[in-house]
Formats: sequence, C-alpha cells, structure tokens
Amino acid sequence: MKNFNRIKVVLAEKQMSNKTLAEMLQKRGETVSRWCNNKQQPSIEELYNISVCLDVDIRDLLNSTK
Repeated sequence: MKNFNRIKVVLAEKQMSNKTLAEMLQKRGETVSRWCNNKQQPSIEELYNISVCLDVDIRDLLNSTK
C-alpha cells in the first residue's frame, strides 16, 4: 500500500505518541493508529488540525506523488 501521509514520521520527529495526538484531537487512538499506518486517510480538515497540533505546515504531513 502506498504511504500517502507522513504523520507517523512527523510524530517521531516531534517525539510525540499516537495517544497524545489522539487526545489533542479528541479522536480514538485506533483512528490515529490507522492514519499513521496509512490504512485510512484523514480528511483535509483533520489534516489541518493535525498540522496545528504538531506545529508543522500541512504539506509536511503528505508524501509527494511526483
């Protein structure tokens, strides 16, 4: 499966756990885990909220398709 997002990588760079992000977003841990493993993709709105929580540009959460 293609890795469309880099949430797992950015979390590691920020030394933050899935659980912490889930709490910040008020989401279930399983949901964040599926995003991190690219089994499910967050919506654009959710990506924006993740970028705010992680203090990164939203583009840093996505892999280039080029």
